[in-house]
Amino acid sequence: MESNVKMVRWVVWSGLFLVILAICFAFVREQRASMSTSNYPDSINRDALPIISRLSDFELTNQLSEPIGLADFAGKVWFADIVFTRCAGPCPAMTKRMAELQSYFANNKNVAFVTLTTDPEFDTPEIMQRFAVKHGAQNQNWDFLTGKKSEIVRLAAEGMKLTVMDKPEGQQLSPEDLFIHSSYFVVVDQQGRLRGALESLEEGWKEKAIGIATELLKE
Repeated sequence: MESNVKMVRWVVWSGLFLVILAICFAFVREQRASMSTSNYPDSINRDALPIISRLSDFELTNQLSEPIGLADFAGKVWFADIVFTRCAGPCPAMTKRMAELQSYFANNKNVAFVTLTTDPEFDTPEIMQRFAVKHGAQNQNWDFLTGKKSEIVRLAAEGMKLTVMDKPEGQQLSPEDLFIHSSYFVVVDQQGRLRGALESLEEGWKEKAIGIATELLKE
């Protein structure tokens, strides 16, 4: 009888020991997983920058009358927007803010900038160059692109998801009020994929832009 009692006690204590051991093991494993995640934040941040679209090749001309295509940006993170030089609305402010970003990344050859025009019939390379100089843009890594309107619309609307359209005459508020276009900056990665967008006229735009580019440069 006494031996049976001892056997029961042994089984009970053995069971409790195994339960405690299992709890300790689970705790240690959880702690290690937590430490691993905190040491490698990029594993979380990558999910915050999804692939929105993949740009197809294009043939346009910059302010220096040089042909420009997608291959010219291979291996670079680049910002892009769309404006027109006769714009009496947000275009000057957008361009000045893009110039701020260019200054911030001035020492990084892996960051580039692109500005498309909605008005290629008027915005020749020479006019785009004057517009660039007026708003503090540097030619070194910033292309102001003009060319066939169909090519610009395809790149802007399909690839970059930017709004661009002619404004109906009845809705124009002035002779320069010719187009409806996005005031967003978009960010394209080293493989020509659209990865981010931000409203360029909102508060905190610069921090958001720098944050997106910084994450992409780590990839």
